[in-house]
Amino acid sequence: MTDSDITRRRALALGGVAGGAALGIGLTSCSSDSESDGSSSVTASASASASAASDTCVLNSTVTEGPYYLDGALFRKDITDGKPGVPLTVKLTVRDQTESCDPVSGAAVEIWHCDAWGYYSGYTTANPGGSAPAESEDTSGADDKTYLRGFQTTGDDGVVELMTIYPGWYTPRATHIHVKVHTGGKKADNTYEGGKVNWTGQLFFDDKYGEEVYKKSPYTEHTGTRTKLDDDMVYAGGGAKDGLMTITGTVDDGFTGALTVGIDPDKENDGSGGGGEPPSGQPSGSPPSGMPSGTPSPPPDSDASASASASP
Repeated sequence: MTDSDITRRRALALGGVAGGAALGIGLTSCSSDSESDGSSSVTASASASASAASDTCVLNSTVTEGPYYLDGALFRKDITDGKPGVPLTVKLTVRDQTESCDPVSGAAVEIWHCDAWGYYSGYTTANPGGSAPAESEDTSGADDKTYLRGFQTTGDDGVVELMTIYPGWYTPRATHIHVKVHTGGKKADNTYEGGKVNWTGQLFFDDKYGEEVYKKSPYTEHTGTRTKLDDDMVYAGGGAKDGLMTITGTVDDGFTGALTVGIDPDKENDGSGGGGEPPSGQPSGSPPSGMPSGTPSPPPDSDASASASASP
């Protein structure tokens, strides 16, 4: 999806909302408002007017998968691999944009993000900017190719939860989590095979949460000037529709980040959506030499070292 596609969809959605307001119709969207309570249920107004809901239920914006993607992430609820940080539960509700926001069951939701110092598994020599301790391949006892990466499958309610840590930061990006929604494939050897990627996006946080988190260890060991949300090259400023999560909890007890994602299950996304260039063009570290542990070896004609594979 191109930037022009996103812009055109946003304009159409805004036009639909304006028209509905003039007619006094209650409208809704698959994306919850960033000031909402994070509920994954469709509002009562949508239930009362299915046609209005289907007209205004918009696809969430697709953006680049970035340069740090790896095939072969594992199915598990806890993706930390022992990485330290403020606990974070990512709770996503996947809904079918083409069917009045009906929940999508059986979708494989994949997330990946950097650790508290800004390093990605598989790219532990890529400089996160600022001043951070050197990340070695055996740091914190975590597997250097699997930490902070993983899959879970949505239930009948379209909901999926993964347990992780609040991400650190790296130059020149604001704090974020990468996400893909897959359908049509199957779980095999504890990873996901076949099917297609319906949506590639990124999840964002209001800056105020990072202000609290980054005062705590081990985040304090990474110093420098981090990018704020308004200055991020990927976040489009549209609130929940562009990936801004609703956050609940505290820095002491941990957070939950919630978002409702609208997808088109019939369409495939290649991970090349808009959202600027990767940091410094490409990661400065070497790509991994093999697949994450616990996954099958790649077929002979595949490129296991590709840093931005379009689909698993």
